[in-house]
Amino acid sequence: MTAPGSELVFLPLGGVGEIGMNLGLYGVGPPHARKWLMVDCGVTFAEGRWFPGVDLILPDISFIEEERRDLVGIVITHAHEDHYGALLDLWPRLQAPVYATQFTTGLLRAKAIENGKLVTPDVNVVTQGETLQIGPFSVEFVPVSHSIPEPNALAIRTDHGLIVHTGDWKIDPEPGVGIPIGVERLKELGEEGVIALMCDSTNAQRPGRSPSEHDVAEGLKSFIASAPHRVAVTAFSSNVARIRAVCEAAAATDRHVVVMGRAMRRVIEVATECGFMDGLPKFLSEDDVGHLPRDKVLVLLTGSQGEERAALARIASDNHPRVALSAGDRVIFSSRTIPGNEKAVNEVMNGLALQGIEVVTDSQGLVHTSGHPRRDELVELYGWLKPKVLIPVHGEPVHLAAHERLAKANGIDNVVMISNGKMARLDPAPAAVVDEIEPNILLMDGRLLRTPEEANVRERRALAFAGVVTAVVTLDDRYELDDDPLVVLMGIPARDDEGETFREQLVDEIAGAVESIPRHRRRDRDTVVQAARRAIRSHMSQHWGKKPLCHVFVVSAP
Repeated sequence: MTAPGSELVFLPLGGVGEIGMNLGLYGVGPPHARKWLMVDCGVTFAEGRWFPGVDLILPDISFIEEERRDLVGIVITHAHEDHYGALLDLWPRLQAPVYATQFTTGLLRAKAIENGKLVTPDVNVVTQGETLQIGPFSVEFVPVSHSIPEPNALAIRTDHGLIVHTGDWKIDPEPGVGIPIGVERLKELGEEGVIALMCDSTNAQRPGRSPSEHDVAEGLKSFIASAPHRVAVTAFSSNVARIRAVCEAAAATDRHVVVMGRAMRRVIEVATECGFMDGLPKFLSEDDVGHLPRDKVLVLLTGSQGEERAALARIASDNHPRVALSAGDRVIFSSRTIPGNEKAVNEVMNGLALQGIEVVTDSQGLVHTSGHPRRDELVELYGWLKPKVLIPVHGEPVHLAAHERLAKANGIDNVVMISNGKMARLDPAPAAVVDEIEPNILLMDGRLLRTPEEANVRERRALAFAGVVTAVVTLDDRYELDDDPLVVLMGIPARDDEGETFREQLVDEIAGAVESIPRHRRRDRDTVVQAARRAIRSHMSQHWGKKPLCHVFVVSAP
């Protein structure tokens, strides 16, 4: 029995209309007195052209920060950066209890130590299959399959009924490590009655089913066994099943595994503590590569996304201080290229090819699989859960739209389409969007967490596009130019098409602009600044075609 006026609502602050930065809020109660449960707290990686100099993008939690007294808990579905990567930075603003599995907790603690975080959450460790009462929410951690250990869907029960939040998932009966997806339990939830399903949309456009990690392991084993010399495998460091598959293939071909990359070593350490690395030979360090025969080496390393500072990029440019590959060696990309990273990845591949190193990707064989469900798997889940309402999440608009069409074609008539900041009422029926907040973001800029406005992102983009001109105008006590203006150009071509220097041209333009101002008006420094600025931008626009940022300083002669 629900209280009068009580509602069950879902409000995403990230992850809907985009891939990454997942953060969802579930609220129970009347609009003026809701209790909230947060699911996940992730980041997304910044694109340089839009956010120059910025490392990460985090969801703006201003809404729930104002409601933090009614935030009963934070549940993390799994340990991918786009689901838990913002927790250490945002948790101090919320101070709510955190619930996560052993592997997620281990990675969170290792990350906190590595990044020198002094204020960290004391995580409540849960096991897959466990049910917890968190305020008015009964939360069951339902095992699913994904490209990381211990992923969970959440069966969330309130007085309004049962809802299911899938998190990231796929149907994989042989996931490589951990327990398989709980098919029978999901069917039981369907029999109980699911009023709403919030479901991963990443692969809603792709037909068929995602291959199993077991099949990828077989593909890797074949490519490793046939390699005549050294083999290097690059993969996402969080994919412990893939790491284990590579290590087992190495052992089967009498190769020693050399681990390179801080993130890879950190994951292996936590996975070892959780028992996922049991039975594997000892890992070696990069210092051991030069002492081993070429056909006895397998290098497991990060850098699959073309990261400039990663070991693979340095090997591809032949400037790694301790490890080099040679012509005839093989590098296997057991990964997909995240959109936006194509150019960087191609540069790495081309650098390897120029050295005569063979590059293997999933276009040559099954060396990678997605951790997300394709269309046949989504339809199968619909059949198990039989939800009354579907809300597509975890995807860009094109993925969400494809998911909507698929669901409606397979018997789910009530599909509610939302995006970040739109609040959907799940119960009482009918499900619908009932409120909206402005969805904003925060930027991790070095050590600083700031809004885009505080980080001056627009100015940075302008700097990257058109450079900056700095000018110093010196006036004497009669408000005449004491000397030629001092002009410094940054990020601007030195000369025009006629070979004349822009600096000398701007000296003349600024001097002319200042001298055109009546002398009595030069007492107003803002007038001088604006005249010089207009002269700079007008001249550069006419002769270069771009208007740079301008900083003009007016000083008095000594």
